[in-house]
Amino acid sequence: MTVKKPKKTKKTGRKKVAPAIDAAPPIRLQGCRVNNLKGIDVDIPRGKLVVVCGLSGSGKTSLALDTLYAEGQRCYIESFSAYTRQYLARLEKPDCDSITGIPPAIAVTRASAVKNNRSTVATATEIAEHIRLLFAKAANLVCYSCGTNVSVDSPQSIAAEMVSPESNIRRAIVGFEVWLPNRAAASEILLALQQEGYLRLILKGETFRLSDEDRQPLAKRIGSRGVTAIVVVDRLSGDSELPRWTESLETAMGEGNGRAIVLSDSSTPDNESDNATFVEVDGRSTRSRIVSDRRRCDHCDIDYPDPVPRLFNFNHPLGACSTCEGFGDVLLTDMNRVVPDPSKTIREGAIAPWNTPSYHHELEELLALADDYKIPVDIPFSKLNKTALKKIHAGIPDRHFGGLNGFFAWLDRKKYKMHIRVFAARFRSYKTCPECEGKRLKPEALAYQIAGRNISELLAMQCDQLDRFLETWSVLDDTPPLSSGQAASAVHEAPVSYTGSSALETLARTDRQRQSSIAKEPTRQVRDRLRFLDAVGLSYLQLNRTLRTLSGGETQRIALTSALGSTLVGMLYVLDEPTAGLHRDDVTNLIRTILQLRDRGNTVVAVEHNAQLVAAADHVIEIGPGAGAGGGELTFEGTPEAMIQSEDSLTGEYLADDSLEHTYKAKPRKPTSLLKLKGASGHNLKNIDVDFPLGSLCVVTGRSGSGKSTLIHDTLFGAVTIGLANRRGDVPPADTANTLPFNSLQGVDKIEDCLLVDQSPISRSPRSCPVTFAKAFDEIRKAFADTVDARIRNFKPGHFSFNSAAGQCATCEGAGVQTVDMQFLADVSMRCPECKGRRYRDEVLQVRYRDRTIADVLEMSVRDAYQFFRTMPKAQARLKRLIDVGLDYVTLGQPATTLSSGEAQRLKLAAFLAGSTKKRTLFLMDEPTTGLHFADIERLIGCFDALIADGHSLIVIEHHPMLVAAADWIIDIGPGAADAGGQVVFSGPPTSR
Repeated sequence: MTVKKPKKTKKTGRKKVAPAIDAAPPIRLQGCRVNNLKGIDVDIPRGKLVVVCGLSGSGKTSLALDTLYAEGQRCYIESFSAYTRQYLARLEKPDCDSITGIPPAIAVTRASAVKNNRSTVATATEIAEHIRLLFAKAANLVCYSCGTNVSVDSPQSIAAEMVSPESNIRRAIVGFEVWLPNRAAASEILLALQQEGYLRLILKGETFRLSDEDRQPLAKRIGSRGVTAIVVVDRLSGDSELPRWTESLETAMGEGNGRAIVLSDSSTPDNESDNATFVEVDGRSTRSRIVSDRRRCDHCDIDYPDPVPRLFNFNHPLGACSTCEGFGDVLLTDMNRVVPDPSKTIREGAIAPWNTPSYHHELEELLALADDYKIPVDIPFSKLNKTALKKIHAGIPDRHFGGLNGFFAWLDRKKYKMHIRVFAARFRSYKTCPECEGKRLKPEALAYQIAGRNISELLAMQCDQLDRFLETWSVLDDTPPLSSGQAASAVHEAPVSYTGSSALETLARTDRQRQSSIAKEPTRQVRDRLRFLDAVGLSYLQLNRTLRTLSGGETQRIALTSALGSTLVGMLYVLDEPTAGLHRDDVTNLIRTILQLRDRGNTVVAVEHNAQLVAAADHVIEIGPGAGAGGGELTFEGTPEAMIQSEDSLTGEYLADDSLEHTYKAKPRKPTSLLKLKGASGHNLKNIDVDFPLGSLCVVTGRSGSGKSTLIHDTLFGAVTIGLANRRGDVPPADTANTLPFNSLQGVDKIEDCLLVDQSPISRSPRSCPVTFAKAFDEIRKAFADTVDARIRNFKPGHFSFNSAAGQCATCEGAGVQTVDMQFLADVSMRCPECKGRRYRDEVLQVRYRDRTIADVLEMSVRDAYQFFRTMPKAQARLKRLIDVGLDYVTLGQPATTLSSGEAQRLKLAAFLAGSTKKRTLFLMDEPTTGLHFADIERLIGCFDALIADGHSLIVIEHHPMLVAAADWIIDIGPGAADAGGQVVFSGPPTSR
């Protein structure tokens, strides 16, 4: 399909935006030659939103990130003292004649967040830190065993409660416990107590005096096994003065290591509290209450730690679950991997780890004892009874057979050996921790609650749900009334005047108000960040969701939220395609947020193609006119309105009007057949039935978080993979075990293969590059090895591989760059000082093919290399695939870590096309237009048309209006995000909408 360029028009529809701050000296770049930039001069206004656009590969990133951000970071480091700079590497200055007026810079890119199992949405946005502080200051402790409230007692609060008329205390004894291990030791202990002035002791329900006359009967009661006694500190009543009660309790708790006992004779015996029981003392039923300054549930004998922030941190040993160490998952043996094909028998090798030569003896032992213990070995493994399975797993000790459990236990003992560790990992997978059930924290941390919810339950909420929860929650409503521990400090500081329960109630409420004032600030901080997440279209995310499960666009917007929450001013923010993965409605909210960042007094430079963001910019810079060597020039600089009128601006031609956003194909292709998925119910999908057309371009649209990835990535791909494996009679891959639930899938017989091309990076190493990924480097290295110079030096093809020690630079080991650990700053990659980024040793670079070294070839663009190797049809065929997907401008040796998500997807697609001959392949793609200019998207649509004409099918998750306009079939998932989504809003040809 060919999309015609729209004609120029003066209608822009752009709303005027007031300038953020008055005119300030601009950021001035002169003679910038970074990467492919051709000595351009450009002025970037301060305090404005500046959008840098242009064709993919034209030099936008070189200007924004490699020049502006790099220089801002370098200047910031140069401002440190000489003592500090000695611990940091000296960064290279970008290749410019001069750069002036640049402020400290922050880059917000898709790769700016750390993606591991410990990094979650809450930790990345600092919401987790403030929630921990909130729990440390305002949470109530509820015993996780019996469910009773646990509070800290103080002498002042207990005394206030005792003198209250509602307590109805007639007589009371205040004392503390003492352990008497035996008669000999008890004699010394009791003598010391008597010398300290104590007169009475309660032992086994009977009161004794510590004088000489009660010494003999007391010794008989003690016995030889030891006993716990209660030393009487004072005898009181409800009418006793408050200071006397307070002093007695202080003495008892001081002597009892923070623990005292109050024995009271109340006129209302049914007045029981959570930590009170009734005991017999001198023949009378007496209410016994334990008073403690520790957080302890005496009923369950559990001591709880103090509520400090690190207790609620799953990355700290104090709070992390001891089993999973705070990960929430544990690595366990996966029987789906141990027995990948249950239809096989044991004799046929159903147990995969015992099929290897090293461990085949385990299978032989099992076969040898099978008859003696009635273990069937010639029936399918899936039909074995529980008795046989138990013997296979647990083993048979009498015959020294350890079974599967013993086998994997032996592997664990040998895991210090690399090959055994790798072997064992093949048969294990991550499962939810059985101890904490995925909550990551210890039970003691989860016992603290706010409004009946622990911290794990709060972090499991979606952002909008937590915001509503905090909006209605109040410390005053959450704290239990008459909690003596809550009122301790307030009672201590209050006047000594109690005429009824109102005094204690007032004091308790006063302390709760103090807690409320303390909790107000962390609550505000959390809600502010939640509003930022909502502003960038991420309110549907759960706070405990790990960053590695997010898309590149979601990760970038998480980083943008952190920038918004910092409240910095006078900064330079460099944003790399912030609208990636956003629906049109979400883009509007994001633009509003970016403008707030600008209005705060910051300069915002965004590399972007989105028409909405370009129209909202104060200043637009276009780099072009082409890509690679054909770019690097300043083709336009000015306002969006001026860009539309400019004859030299390629972007302006597409921004002239929005006709492409509403024009659909007049005659969309008819599907050759349908792939029918029924009963998809994973995550937020509402048990939906979806028909996917084959032999056409199907675009799946919808709001961010509506369920598109759940439907395509997590359900359809696994369902198709399982269906293809069953049709071939193969065992489905182990990864398909994570496929989300569905009822059935029909139509798999109409395709031969399925390929998922997602946004995951093709490599995390700079060693991977387009020429290696497309499998074209083998032919090139052979060509260099066949030259006369190479034969004279006895160089083989391996000498021309930068991944081989035979030819790579010894300093950077063929990477061309060295990664420098910047301590408390982000790591920085610097060009290798030895090989100057050329990757090879000097002797390898002396070999030339048609007067070019192997390093020169890696610096060629794909199109130039295609012409250069015109006598090598195999290399040309693979390079042609890169040209077909619109990657002709990238250099052969460009590190894969520098490719955008869209470029990485197209590189994966090219690699498939270069190495596959299968027809009727179903391609599942995730936003392939990421990072592409309008003109690049036209070429991409042409590539898709060629694939469909060749018999393939495409299902693409996409929001871009040009690709939606080119679709033959549209499936709209929604109508909202998260719980408000998961339904099919529309499905069919675009003309029927």
